[in-house]
Amino acid sequence: MRKLPCLAVLPAMLVFSTCSSHRPIAPELRGPEIQTPETQRPGRRTAGERTAEDQAGLWPPDFETDESEAGKTLRVKIAQMLLVGFQGLDANNPVYADITERGIGGVLLFDYDTPSRSRIRNIVSKDQLARLCAELQEAAARSPAGAKLFIAIDQEGGAVDRLKARNGFPETKSAAEMGKGDGSETAYYAEQTARLLSEMGINLNFAPCVDLNINPGNPIIGRIGRSFSSDPEIVTSHAALWIDAHSRFGVFSCLKHFPGHGSSQGDTHRGAVDVSLSWQKEELFPYRELIAANAVKFVMTSHVFNSALDPEYPATLSGSTLGGVLRNDLGFGGLIVSDDLDMAAVAANYSLETALEKAINAGVDILCFSNNGVVFDPSIAERSINIIYDLIRAGTVAPERIEESYRRIMAVKAEL
Repeated sequence: MRKLPCLAVLPAMLVFSTCSSHRPIAPELRGPEIQTPETQRPGRRTAGERTAEDQAGLWPPDFETDESEAGKTLRVKIAQMLLVGFQGLDANNPVYADITERGIGGVLLFDYDTPSRSRIRNIVSKDQLARLCAELQEAAARSPAGAKLFIAIDQEGGAVDRLKARNGFPETKSAAEMGKGDGSETAYYAEQTARLLSEMGINLNFAPCVDLNINPGNPIIGRIGRSFSSDPEIVTSHAALWIDAHSRFGVFSCLKHFPGHGSSQGDTHRGAVDVSLSWQKEELFPYRELIAANAVKFVMTSHVFNSALDPEYPATLSGSTLGGVLRNDLGFGGLIVSDDLDMAAVAANYSLETALEKAINAGVDILCFSNNGVVFDPSIAERSINIIYDLIRAGTVAPERIEESYRRIMAVKAEL
């Protein structure tokens, strides 16, 4: 087996210095875990009946009075699980309230706005982008959680390239181009990308793509050059170089699209995609190797359906795929982030309520809404928080599932 470059330093490379201006996490959000509904005391309570135990946060939210302090705290923890896209070149837009009032955990940046078919969405120049990211983090310092934002982008290079040369950013190469070489080009472009993201204030790159180029005609992977290779060892070695460079510049990387999108015939942006007959077990190889090397903190799901892993649900909504394969079999302890829940593979086949319930129960920690499809919804964060809160009240999502994701998120944010 080909030796992975730079993996000797990977276990330590994801530890960054703490920013002195980072507002500490509110004490009430670091308290005891929220208990399950089964442990809640029987009978309806009024606000006047709240006891010392309630005040200390030792009991779950009183859903009869869901604006209790415990209820507000739970809403903030839910909000930290949301990463949303928005329209605007500065923070003077609805996302400001999502951050400062609701406490969402992250945002996703784009250069192109699909709903308006405009090249202007969040990015027009280096100076503007750096100001935007600074304004977003300033808003986060005033948020209920008091934690930094994940400011995310898809900057793979090649076709998936949000920081374009026309806006003053350096040229990039695709993974397919880089994967043909010995790794020196990958190391160069990975460092160029990581340095640039760090300078702009972006701390999470949804890359590298570790899908294997099993089907070169794949419309969303192979055909547009997003895979390093069909060889899992080559994909793994180039991905390791990418992660190493990003870590040195304090930027998180994210492997995608689990458990593998490279064999598909279709595009999950457009509808359901079934890889049951084309998926191969070797597509798990990059994840297994990089997770074993403690090289990655984020893994993004795919919306592909694979009956070999789950006979009913696509990967993003599948407990057997995320909890069973990714968590248990591969031993991943980091953050699972969904692919865009606005994509048709999910949005056209499941209600928002069902998608959120299934994704959370499957083990997703960060729920991603690009808000960059046919329709822009400025209320998506507020609606999602309310839906998840109601799912907890109905007993279909356990409070400790939220607590589990919240604690993972805060552990990673402590490294920003």
